[in-house]
Amino acid sequence: MLRHILSGLFALGLIIGDLQAEATYPTKPVRIIVPSSAGGGTDVIGRLLAQHLSTTMGQQFYVDNRPGAGSIIGTEVAARAAPDGYTLVMVASTLTTLHLMSKTLPFNPAKDLTPVTMAVMVPQVLVVHPSVPAKSIQELIALAKKEPGKLTFGSAGLSTAPHMAMELFKSMAGVDMLHVPSRGVAPSVTDLLGGRLSAMIVNLLVAKPHIEAGKLRPLAVTTTDRTDTLPDVPTISEAGLKGYDAPQWFGIMAPAGTPRPIVERIRQVIAEGLRKPEIAKHLATDGARPVANSPDEFAVVIQAEIDKWNAVARAANMKTN
Repeated sequence: MLRHILSGLFALGLIIGDLQAEATYPTKPVRIIVPSSAGGGTDVIGRLLAQHLSTTMGQQFYVDNRPGAGSIIGTEVAARAAPDGYTLVMVASTLTTLHLMSKTLPFNPAKDLTPVTMAVMVPQVLVVHPSVPAKSIQELIALAKKEPGKLTFGSAGLSTAPHMAMELFKSMAGVDMLHVPSRGVAPSVTDLLGGRLSAMIVNLLVAKPHIEAGKLRPLAVTTTDRTDTLPDVPTISEAGLKGYDAPQWFGIMAPAGTPRPIVERIRQVIAEGLRKPEIAKHLATDGARPVANSPDEFAVVIQAEIDKWNAVARAANMKTN
């Protein structure tokens, strides 16, 4: 009986401690790890959220770029951090494909990280360098079939969202294109702009300025619906690959064990920010759609994406290192 009473008091103490932590949080600067190089979509969204959180919560939320290994390096730093709310990590949909990159992933996304919220969903767009003589998806497919393995495509690294989206494209189109991975989205886009790559699937946050400048040619977007940002650009699905769907999303996670009241508080502030007209307008300009779902809803999306990309990897006969 005494044991049960003591256990109950201990649990009550933990709850009270969590509530007290939530009431005073944050009392010092908060680090948001971006596990990719500056200039990519994860970085863009991370800095937008950091600015809003800093303004709203009375403490500095700052971005700490930790690129490398397709986002594994920075994400591991976050997974190993103290679960006190003072380290967060900005994740992209690549989180659901990291296990395809390495059999010995140094952390378990489901066990070592806790979802806070998916912040936004962003269409990706298949773009080519202007030197590539393809003005449509069907022309790109015909060109790739005519010269198997000659066309190259870039990505932020093995098994990252841009890579897997292109693997899905290759599988559905029945074409062979050479993958050239990089250490992040920005370096890969630089190679594409320089004509060292033929094509790439990249999110609109990054691609739009280059498309508007005429430096990249958009062939199709990766979502099931067209985007108002590029209304004249068809979807890959309507261009001939029925059912193709590969948007990119960005969200916030925290080390496992971070007090739920703190997690909920961060999600609430992010949701409020995404509803602000000036932020919503800024996101819409780049084709991004606010989501701000609950931690539990975010967890469901993550698992569904893992299952989807496992199937794509099997179809592409991808080998995990």
